[in-house]
Amino acid sequence: MKSQPKIFRSITELHKAMGQARPLHPLISILNYGQAVFDPTDFEQGIILDFYKISFKTNFSGKLRYGQGYYDFEEGGMSFVAPGQILKMQDEEANYDGMSLHIHPDFIRPYPLNTTIKQYGFFNYSASEALYLSDKEKETILGVFHKIQEELEERLDHFSQDVIIAQIELLLHYSNRFYNRQFITRKAVNHDVLSKLELLLHDYFNDEASMKTGLPTVHFVAEQLHLSPRYLSDLLRNLTGQNTQQFIHDKLIEKAKEYLSKDNLTVAEVAYLLGFEHPQSFNKLFKKKTNFTPTAFKQSFHHN
Repeated sequence: MKSQPKIFRSITELHKAMGQARPLHPLISILNYGQAVFDPTDFEQGIILDFYKISFKTNFSGKLRYGQGYYDFEEGGMSFVAPGQILKMQDEEANYDGMSLHIHPDFIRPYPLNTTIKQYGFFNYSASEALYLSDKEKETILGVFHKIQEELEERLDHFSQDVIIAQIELLLHYSNRFYNRQFITRKAVNHDVLSKLELLLHDYFNDEASMKTGLPTVHFVAEQLHLSPRYLSDLLRNLTGQNTQQFIHDKLIEKAKEYLSKDNLTVAEVAYLLGFEHPQSFNKLFKKKTNFTPTAFKQSFHHN
């Protein structure tokens, strides 16, 4: 029988599995990878954490599997994992330097952070979409990690949780800023993704067999481009101001206008050709995007 991923319900369980002492606080900890002692083969089927994990890796000789891809952390950087996601460690010798911050949802539950943390898309990025940091950015991130560690080691009092929460929020703000910088500095690569997406949608909308299966979904196009849905949406928003769903709809409307310009097609036939089961759904989307009904657009087009 195939073994299942190892589920860690608590941070204390994870520390024990890594050969580390109990965490200084049961709901939050920083684990130094250089001090961890474990056998990667114990986790061949992966691990699932019931808490957030923010990792900063300076060197990584093993490979971390996330979904269907592998990512090598040799160059250093950050990765973000939300509760319930599967992580897999490959290679018999996964030796790497760095640290990870573990935050149990119960630690942040009384704070606004409990809601706002879900707005950071990078917790849904794949490992291959990790954040690469400059030397200065690494110093900044390490500084926040050290502040949290100092608070855990030296000053556990009535204010400690407030101070640590503020540091976590700062860490997330910095990460958001640095990811935005990464989108900018990789604009050439990102424009290549944009070109591939445009070609993908062009081919899809011009393939009757594809259209019969329905409209292309965000998950479908992301999979075709070997990106996570959230990363693709954030990348497109940075380049075009639109998320993936909006981008797909825009290309769909372009194709719809092309069809509507033809005398021999009714609005219902256009809706069918575009993969809509019900013309009403097509009418609603077209009106939302153009401020015209398909019928009004068709009539005005031919009137002109």
